[in-house]
Amino acid sequence: MIHIKDIAQRPAKEDIEALSVFSPATIHEAQGRRGALSSRLKPVDYRMKLCGPAFTVKCAPRDNLMLQLAINYAKPGDIIVVSAGEYEEAGSFGDVLANACLAKGIGGLVTDTGVRDTLQLRDLGFPVFSLSVCIKGTVKETIAAVNDSIVLGGEIIHPGDIIVGDADGLVVVRREDAREAARLSQAREDAEAGFIAAYKDGKSVVEVSNLDAVLKAKGLLVDI
Repeated sequence: MIHIKDIAQRPAKEDIEALSVFSPATIHEAQGRRGALSSRLKPVDYRMKLCGPAFTVKCAPRDNLMLQLAINYAKPGDIIVVSAGEYEEAGSFGDVLANACLAKGIGGLVTDTGVRDTLQLRDLGFPVFSLSVCIKGTVKETIAAVNDSIVLGGEIIHPGDIIVGDADGLVVVRREDAREAARLSQAREDAEAGFIAAYKDGKSVVEVSNLDAVLKAKGLLVDI
């Protein structure tokens, strides 16, 4: 029996807000270079950002029936995350469904298939990350799971994990790790601010990154 389920455990609102101020790159580095989704998944517009709990759904390739049901049952702020077999030759989502998402307050869409109506999606400002842009239509035939764990972009994503995305890409943070990931991300940003200040004070990248010992150990000779 296939069930449509809600997210069993949603992350705390304050944990989502804490992560939302950091870039996916910072979060990925801060949590031990874990959680980055495939770089093939790109935003429709570089200005698009998202951060929220994953509302996961499986779709058959070239079939958006379960995506439409996910939109129907997702809650405000949820990020709909669609596993559709990394099938590029289908436009499973466009401006009509984006308007449905906006009307419900859904926080964004991540899909490993194609989308279309990209000009309208940019105008609407609804955050969409996809594997491709494709005009080919889809069917509505296959029943599948909603809010089971899925694999997308090379990462396992559990319902309620936090998805963060911007122009550079996407990262997943386990719900239970969110607070620590935010703390480590802030520490990383503080350290990087120190590096930038040191550069402005005239220090070299070798000095700031303490590369002298590393270079000597590798036998690098500098004749400049």
